[in-house]
This record gives sequence, C-alpha cells and structure tokens, in this order.
Amino acid sequence: MLPLTGMIIAGLIGILFLADLAAGFPFRRVSVSLDIGFFLASLILAYLSWSLFEKARA
Repeated sequence: MLPLTGMIIAGLIGILFLADLAAGFPFRRVSVSLDIGFFLASLILAYLSWSLFEKARA
C-alpha cells in the first residue's frame, strides 16, 4: 500500500512541476531550476517506490 501511495504522489508532483516548467501554471515559473529539481526528485521517488513494490511482491 505504501509504495503505491509513493508512486501516486510522485506522479502528482511530477505533473505539477512539469506543467509549471512548460506552461507557467500554477507557480508562474518562478524558478526554473527548482522546477527541474522537484521533477527529478519526483522521478527518484517513483523509482524508489517501484523498486520497493517489486521487492514486496517477490
């Protein structure tokens, strides 16, 4: 249950900051480096959640 929650949160954060980077919504593209950093952090969270999910299934 917890790895799935992590993947969902990672997806929402990734979409949020990718949308801000691409269209300036919802944060009006205040800092491009923070948008990229949070998007990369969401990818890392998604990877860690996926690997934990796979280990829990095995």
